[in-house]
Amino acid sequence: MAFGTGTHETTQLCLKAIDENYHADQSFLDVGTGTGILAIAAAKISEGDVIVSGVDTDADSIDIAVTNAELNGVANRINFAVGSINQEIQSYDFVCANLTADVIVPILPTLLAKTIQTLVLSGILAEQEKAVLDNLPKNLRREIERDGEWISITVERS
Repeated sequence: MAFGTGTHETTQLCLKAIDENYHADQSFLDVGTGTGILAIAAAKISEGDVIVSGVDTDADSIDIAVTNAELNGVANRINFAVGSINQEIQSYDFVCANLTADVIVPILPTLLAKTIQTLVLSGILAEQEKAVLDNLPKNLRREIERDGEWISITVERS
């Protein structure tokens, strides 16, 4: 019912970025959480009272994400909510947005504003790379990963 089985290239790119860049003491936000896979991965890595959250505009996705978190033994470590990223939401050390380029570009200023250290963007076709990169500030470090026709962009603040 919800997007995300964990096998899609974009999810794999995000999981790789989490594995390589996420630290156990960092707060984490999964924007467009779908089935909650990325938030669950972060919760399994995180330690202590670290805040891990997932938001999605689809209430069914949130219900499925909660169930998946329960099945993975981390339901008490993730805050799932219906909604999207906006100016009222708190800032997070690590933000992951596995959406599509047409959804990412309009919310990119908010994603950047709510990211303290690392932002991972995925769900981007290789042919859309320039469109997304052109909307990122030039002073931020970027790393691009590829898998088939898909890319992810990891953005780091200094």
